Amino acid sequence: MRRRTPQEKKALSLERDGRNVYGENDKGSRKNIPRAKARVNRANRRADSVALSGAEGAPDEELNTVAQDRLEGRRRKIWRKVPDQALGKKLARRDGTEAAGFDPSRQGTH
Repeated sequence: MRRRTPQEKKALSLERDGRNVYGENDKGSRKNIPRAKARVNRANRRADSVALSGAEGAPDEELNTVAQDRLEGRRRKIWRKVPDQALGKKLARRDGTEAAGFDPSRQGTH
């Protein structure tokens, strides 16, 4: 394994290191990620209990199949974490080199 130059190390660091670009406080993810997961799980449990509420009471095959169909036919809510953006891309956007519609030939014209 060969040694990396400082420039190569810096390029790898900018590629691998992520920064929060969601727009919230960087410490906010610590509480908001578990909160979002709990909200989705709570909504799914609530919808399941509502779908199964028709099957309460004395056993009835028809009501049980209707409730089972409602339970399985519903699309469950999901929540996924979004990865942070690479620091190199964030710095490039800040410098204006990777902005949407950026045209270097028109730089300085209004």
